Amino acid sequence: MTTRPAPAPAVPSGSASGVAYGFGAYLLWGVLPLYFVLLAPTGAWEILSWRVLFSLVLCAALLTVTRGWGRLVAVVRSPRLALWGGAAGLLIYINWQVFLIAATTDRVLEASLGYFINPLATVLLAVLVLGERLRRLQWAALGVAGLAVLVICVFYGSVPWISLVLSASFALYGLVKKQYLGAHVDAVSGLTLETAWLAPLAAVQLVIVGATTGITLGQHGAGHTALLLLAGAVTAVPLLLFASAARRVSLTTIGLLQFAAPILQFLVGAWILGEHMPPERWAGFALIWVACALLAADLVLHGRRARAARAANRYMP
Repeated sequence: MTTRPAPAPAVPSGSASGVAYGFGAYLLWGVLPLYFVLLAPTGAWEILSWRVLFSLVLCAALLTVTRGWGRLVAVVRSPRLALWGGAAGLLIYINWQVFLIAATTDRVLEASLGYFINPLATVLLAVLVLGERLRRLQWAALGVAGLAVLVICVFYGSVPWISLVLSASFALYGLVKKQYLGAHVDAVSGLTLETAWLAPLAAVQLVIVGATTGITLGQHGAGHTALLLLAGAVTAVPLLLFASAARRVSLTTIGLLQFAAPILQFLVGAWILGEHMPPERWAGFALIWVACALLAADLVLHGRRARAARAANRYMP
């Protein structure tokens, strides 16, 4: 018989600090491609391996400092939570690997498109998996997003697989975290569990890299080595900031903040890295931006109505 772990400790609410944490997380995710570009000549497969392993080491250190090993043990003793943690780990592994491929092969714009699509993919999952009913603006946003993908496929000449895999994997990751791990797994324990599941895969991947292209850690100067050693912190810090934000601010606020990352990634890809933007790609992005604007408007309007309803109920006799 397994015991259900106690809920993660509550944190004091505070919208200002929550917004700061959330913006910090999305800011770091937005400029992440620049960090991966600096890691050249290290390839995407080696970077991911170090990212997983160094994240696990950092999480273990955080659990030791915060005396959180008891919470992790309680989670592991629940087979259901442990297995869902493995599923979440596999989804975030796919997301990280595809993002790294994009960042190291001059396809950051495709990655940014994926994260513009991600909120729309989340809404679609809410319908298909959770059986939720969509509001009119949400349906309109999904329709425009579908048209955008069609435009890119037809006129750009290829399926934007990087964008679609990134949006689908992160939307599914969010679903697993919200529906099946929930409040009983705190941020550090969750990331520790996910990276622990991935550690054997990362180790095998590192062995294959060593046998083929060769390991680059420690081979290209102290600066390169230091940057590669930061892979764990670069991975864990934004995730922990996001978890702190999610517990302090409304879903509406989180929904609006999440557009910061793809906007920054778009700016990095188009203006800093100088990636090519033909007219058909501009058309696809423009349609996605319209869809995101519709979704943002729906979030704001629905949030206002919900607050008004709560206020009315509060003052009812």
